[in-house]
Amino acid sequence: MTTYWCEWAWLPSGPQADVRFDVDGGRITAVAVGVPAGDAERLPGMVLPGLANAHSHAFHRALRGWHTGARGTFWTWREQMYQVAEALDPDSYYQLARGVYAEMALAGITCVGEFHYLHHAENGTRYADPNAMGEALVQAARDAGIRITLLDTCYLAGGFGRELEGVQLRFSDRDAAGWAARVGEFTVDGDGIRLGAAVHSVRAVPSEQIPDVVDWARRKPLHVHLSEQRAENDACLAAHGCTPTQLLESRGALGPDTTAVHATHLAADDVALLGGSGTGVCLCPTTEADLADGIGPAPALRAAGSGLSIGSDGHSVIDPFAEVQAIESYQRLDAETRGHFSAGELLDAAAESGHRSLGWADAGRLEVGARADFVAIDVGSTRLAGTEPGAVPAVARADDVREVVVDGQRIVRDRAHCAVDAARELRDSINDLRKPR
Repeated sequence: MTTYWCEWAWLPSGPQADVRFDVDGGRITAVAVGVPAGDAERLPGMVLPGLANAHSHAFHRALRGWHTGARGTFWTWREQMYQVAEALDPDSYYQLARGVYAEMALAGITCVGEFHYLHHAENGTRYADPNAMGEALVQAARDAGIRITLLDTCYLAGGFGRELEGVQLRFSDRDAAGWAARVGEFTVDGDGIRLGAAVHSVRAVPSEQIPDVVDWARRKPLHVHLSEQRAENDACLAAHGCTPTQLLESRGALGPDTTAVHATHLAADDVALLGGSGTGVCLCPTTEADLADGIGPAPALRAAGSGLSIGSDGHSVIDPFAEVQAIESYQRLDAETRGHFSAGELLDAAAESGHRSLGWADAGRLEVGARADFVAIDVGSTRLAGTEPGAVPAVARADDVREVVVDGQRIVRDRAHCAVDAARELRDSINDLRKPR
């Protein structure tokens, strides 16, 4: 058993001073408030529950700073992303992802949802282990010390009525039955791993095959890119006479185990369908800004009943505090009013709600029985000087994270990862991927 003492800790009731946690077997077994440190291990500053990154494409990290400032749209950016996808194999993907997940750990992220669709070799040829790319991601997360929900993604079409082409062939299992058969061969070995599913989008999975993915994912997390682009909405209306949300609802894909990612361009009826079904929504505001996607209706979704989570998606930034703060600031710019989300609501999106969307109902809060995940924020930094304890989630940034504990194991100490040199891993792997081929 290990005992930790915190100057401040964000309990379910809010920030409390002088808090001691007993931890055994990776779980919090006792919480005491207003007690001296004694001989407990000290976690400095404000200690938050572990944060969840509910939407990641690890290989997109190689695009950060590449062609910055070039004019274009999501669709022109996608061609650059495909260049990276063409260059990866299981070994290079493992090295890149290990650096990415270590960078997440340094930012206070204790669990990642990896939206994984880069499954196969060139032209869609299967590796000897058909899940080799997924295994590389799981091993990378394990080595970085964070939990992972591998959201194995079904990707079958190049658009409504369009065949796959080029690198997209690496994404596909030809049909939903083939996807399910491959995923069924994946072995989950370890307490830090969950296996979930994803429908890449309504444009990439023919509507008649969506129910097959939904059936496989029963009682597992199911994620889907939804209405990130107006062009997707227009194409869906032309092909099916309904919005992407309505199409998903008609195929049984909405519900409490489902998370819609982005949900940027929604009609009022779409918001009501998502909220009324208990479907969660993962917002990725730094990526949505980077790709010029737009601003989603976060307050309306929350009011309708959708739990909100956050993701770093394309990794233009890996900073869960930047994500939640952008949710609030973008709404201010859009509505020209302040105060849409409290600091506690922003923390919930980054912590408990995010973990719940990934199938970890026992994480994201500091209470007896929960997983012992602690993120210690340096409140003595210049940025946080004079900040009230209850405002920390609305003001802090990733570089204020000083210590991180996951399932009772310290993985970040004094702002350094205990096992991975993240900067070196990222530099070496990205430089290799960008070499001309």
